[in-house]
Amino acid sequence: MTLRIHGYRFSIPSGSPRFPALDLHAAARWAVGFLWLTALLFAVPSSWASGSAPAAAPASSKTIVVGGNWAYPPYEFLDAKGKPAGYNVDLTRAIADVMGIKVEFRFDDWSKLRADLPVGKIDILQGVSFSEERSQIIDFSPPHTIVHHSIFARKGTPPVSKLEDLRGKKVIVFADGIMHDTLRRLGFGPNLVLTRSPADELRLLASGQCDYAVVATLPGMFLINQHHLTNVVQVAKNVAAEKYCYGVAKGNAELITRFSEGLAILKQNGQYEAIYDRWLGINEQRLTPDRVAKYGAMVLLPLLAILIATGVWSRTLQKRVEERTNELAQEVAERNRALEELRLHQDKLIQADKMATLGVLVAGVAHEINNPNGLILLNLPILKDVYHDATETLETRFQHEGDFMLGGLNYSRMRDEVPLMLEDMSEGAARIKRIVEDLKNYARQDSTPRMEPFDLNSVVQAAVRLMETSIRKSTNNFDCRYGRELPKVLGSPQRIEQVVVNLLINACQALPSPEQGIRIETSADRETGVVRLTVTDQGVGIPQEFLHRLTDPFFTTKRESGGTGLGLSISAGIVQEHGGTLSFDSEPGHGTTATLTLNAQQGADAA
Repeated sequence: MTLRIHGYRFSIPSGSPRFPALDLHAAARWAVGFLWLTALLFAVPSSWASGSAPAAAPASSKTIVVGGNWAYPPYEFLDAKGKPAGYNVDLTRAIADVMGIKVEFRFDDWSKLRADLPVGKIDILQGVSFSEERSQIIDFSPPHTIVHHSIFARKGTPPVSKLEDLRGKKVIVFADGIMHDTLRRLGFGPNLVLTRSPADELRLLASGQCDYAVVATLPGMFLINQHHLTNVVQVAKNVAAEKYCYGVAKGNAELITRFSEGLAILKQNGQYEAIYDRWLGINEQRLTPDRVAKYGAMVLLPLLAILIATGVWSRTLQKRVEERTNELAQEVAERNRALEELRLHQDKLIQADKMATLGVLVAGVAHEINNPNGLILLNLPILKDVYHDATETLETRFQHEGDFMLGGLNYSRMRDEVPLMLEDMSEGAARIKRIVEDLKNYARQDSTPRMEPFDLNSVVQAAVRLMETSIRKSTNNFDCRYGRELPKVLGSPQRIEQVVVNLLINACQALPSPEQGIRIETSADRETGVVRLTVTDQGVGIPQEFLHRLTDPFFTTKRESGGTGLGLSISAGIVQEHGGTLSFDSEPGHGTTATLTLNAQQGADAA
């Protein structure tokens, strides 16, 4: 079946002789691929567009430990030789190859993997379903596919159509999986029977010890065929659709960014499609003329043989068509919702890529400005000496001949103006140099920041110099108050400067007119051992219900003006890395105060 949406065509498969229909799964896969490709076409460098392949990222000396479920086919599993295999494994290897990353697979029970991730025993999970609850401790990549879940039961068990129908029944799920989290959140806890893997779920169900099992559709059908569980059938399709992603411990932004970038490259160069078709595409079966003819014959021949029952059969067929039509309508509606969500994320990804590209451009432009400005700084002292040496000769001529023209103006005027002009040029060139150095420091890649003692006042002053133009355009009332003798802070001054810049950008954007002001203040609380920065604006303010979400990824109240929701999320991660806090106090119509606190360095170097 083919659907057209906003001018694009999507092929919806109709079923498989080995597995049931996976229409929404395939459609969501095509939609994810299409939107990733669209984002990349706007973000890739021109050399890619002309046909040249992107250079692989430099290999890292650290080996990334990748966690995988030992029994979740066809996504990830240990094969007959005990080797990692499956869709997730091939995808991870391809990402590692294109990004120059060394990886080591560690397969175990899912419960063990979830426990090992936050404590650093593994670096990344290659297949983990997204949920708001999990996002509190896990940072996710964009989804690389959609996993659908179904309800399975033994033949003859009363049918159900949704999760709510399972209340009061004995339900099997594998421990710490996404459906375990979902059913526990819905209050099914007392009736849940936990197993180590989907295979254990289906074997326990086949033995008659429980009523139903909730399993991901593909692994469920794969395991039923593999273990010949002929008395187990699928009784409810697509009861849940979950985004399937890579996941790292909260705050490991560098690693999840590298895997996300690698995934985007695979989607752009066609490797992702090949891996998907190799492992998951075999479970889809699209309608072809031969298959239509085959199934048509299977229906028509029995009809010709039993003409007496034509009327009854027609009514039965009509009922089946209506049921299937309703199912398709529901699946299309779910897919449309998924597409709409993906479209919303597309703009965010494009803007994030633009900002990354802008950082590279700023560093390049800053370097180009520095070269001619260096010549100016080198030559100006020589010009000063030349003018100073020529002054005596010029004065002698003035005394003997009277006033004369020099550079189109009277010498009597120029002898006072030239020294001032040279001094102004020296100060201007020095200011250009400071601004360029600030831009280069701000844009410099800092994947492994060096922790060093730094003065918060100096960092804030550098951020203010970077933002000087934006501040002048936004307000006529800007006030900086720097605390005296602040103790030093141990950390990365470049990253803290990034936080201050983000806070100043938000403050400038919050002002409805230049009459409203912005105030920056630094201080130290020696009793609690913290150094504090407050940025207060007299802007429009933020509703109370949004305050707790300001640091969530992609959350923004300024989407119509180009906001991406990434600035404060990244800033919060940086502050957390430094052991500090970032809080906000606001009231609609009365402005916002952002407070950054960092621990003061203790010991002899603290002053």
